[in-house]
Formats: sequence, C-alpha cells, structure tokens
Amino acid sequence: MLQGIWADTVINPTIRGEARGFTWSLQTSCGSAEAYLDTDGTCLYIDAGLTDAAQIACIFRDCVPRSIEVIFCDQGYNFDLVITPGTTPAALIGKVDAFP
Repeated sequence: MLQGIWADTVINPTIRGEARGFTWSLQTSCGSAEAYLDTDGTCLYIDAGLTDAAQIACIFRDCVPRSIEVIFCDQGYNFDLVITPGTTPAALIGKVDAFP
C-alpha cells in the first residue's frame, strides 16, 4: 500500500535485531521517512514528520484486524491515541493537535 502512495518505497524484509524487523524506507514531500515493524509484530515504529507518520499509521490501521487495538504515540509518549478503523490522517493530526 505504501508503494501506491510513495512509488520509491524500498521494502526490506531482513531482520536487523530483536526490535527491528520488516522495514520500509521512503521519500515523501516532507523528506526521508522510515517505518519498521518489530520482530513480534506488535509495534510499528515510524520515523517521519507528523503528516507522513499519520498517513502511514492510518494505512497500518487498515491492514490490521479490527480486533487489534492500534495506538498512535510520539517518541516521548506525550500522547497516545487509539486509531479506529477508517480514521483519516487529517482526523488523527487533529487529535494530536488537540491533545493537552
């Protein structure tokens, strides 16, 4: 799905350690971005600007079974937001901006 939005996405299934499994690297209009799924599949780490991170997180939400809760947070855990199926990147960014 990421390649449909960012054609130059590089997918690397090589496991690089306990916490760094499947990796996607891409160039967006905001710069370089990287996302990686940890080896047990429970966390998706996104190193990107908020706009791109929100878009990647919403795509991920749509790929995960509805029974699994998906949380969006920043590196410092200053917020943690549940992403419900169908959440748009704009709505997610609005929730981040509204967080106290």
